[in-house]
Amino acid sequence: MRHFGHIAPGVRQRLFHQEPCVFDADSPARLLSTALGATLYSPATRPRLADDILKQADRGVVSMVLCLEDSIGDQDVPAGEENLVRQFTDLAGRDRDELPLLFIRVRHPEQIPDLARRLGPAVRLLSGFVLPKFTEERGIPFLEALTAAETASGRRLFAMPVLESPELLYRESRVETLEGIFRAVDKYRERVLALRLGVTDFCSSYGLRRAPDMTAYDVQIVASVIADVVNMLGRADGTGFTVTGPVWEYFRVQERMFKPQLRRSPFLEGQAEELREALIEHAMDGLLREIALDQANGLTGKTCIHPSHVLPVHALSVVSHEEFSDAQDILRPEQGGGGVLRSQYTNKMNEVKPHRAWAERTMLRAEVFGVANEDVGFVELLAAGIAD
Repeated sequence: MRHFGHIAPGVRQRLFHQEPCVFDADSPARLLSTALGATLYSPATRPRLADDILKQADRGVVSMVLCLEDSIGDQDVPAGEENLVRQFTDLAGRDRDELPLLFIRVRHPEQIPDLARRLGPAVRLLSGFVLPKFTEERGIPFLEALTAAETASGRRLFAMPVLESPELLYRESRVETLEGIFRAVDKYRERVLALRLGVTDFCSSYGLRRAPDMTAYDVQIVASVIADVVNMLGRADGTGFTVTGPVWEYFRVQERMFKPQLRRSPFLEGQAEELREALIEHAMDGLLREIALDQANGLTGKTCIHPSHVLPVHALSVVSHEEFSDAQDILRPEQGGGGVLRSQYTNKMNEVKPHRAWAERTMLRAEVFGVANEDVGFVELLAAGIAD
């Protein structure tokens, strides 16, 4: 599979200076952690889940979480497990090579080896498990169970812990909790694909809910947690992990208090004023702003609960031609000794040593999401994806 693989080859050639790479569930973990992109959640109880997965794959989704936790009622868990086994078996029998990376969000450690066993041969379609309310104390049993399931199934299985517990939110316990989380995930580093932020749970601890014209970063108590998680778990010195962006809850706005957050000029230049109006109507201007803030704050990808959120995440993940040019210059072998360079776009300073980690991350994102042509921006990428 590849990002934007659902778009016609001729359109991709027009959009991309460097097209996104091809990858699969067996690709290196470092690449897959970036390739997750917009991870679409779906309740495990959906009766036509196999069809849903194939439909979303055809629309550009490359990672999905099938949820047995908060998205379904306690009484529905046994039925959800049975449905997952049935739907995975159905998928395994179909002649489809390109499927999204599939993860199961469980409630208890015991579910992990049990489900891996019950899936039988269809376990080959499973990429791993999402681990809820992760702390060191609660998380270690999940990681031990995943290791056992991996050994028993012979299938590489990844963990994606969700950071959403009150201990992480409360100031008096935050640092100790983060230190414990680091010890747990560092011990199982090869199996931890990404850390996911559960911002909805953070807000619930204080009876808060952000409005559609506000981002997670406007809720200061949430923004402070994100900053501390990235500070302690997302470092670029080799000790950090991929941390994904929080969920965006809205997909249509009935009434707004503040002005739309999308400038008109990029859409006028791309002759896409109707697209701008549609994005505003469906609360996408807030989503686009939050994606940009995610990236500025060190987060990669995003949790999504609606298919319409996937394309904006992927469009804003494409590396611009300017970013690519800067990263290439910084990483040239002859620049190994450091120094300062003027950008080829003649609008900024590229300082080789301080900007090196940024350049390396940018080149990995370029490999996964591609590099836009010089005259292509996110408006053209959005418009092409919607038209397709």
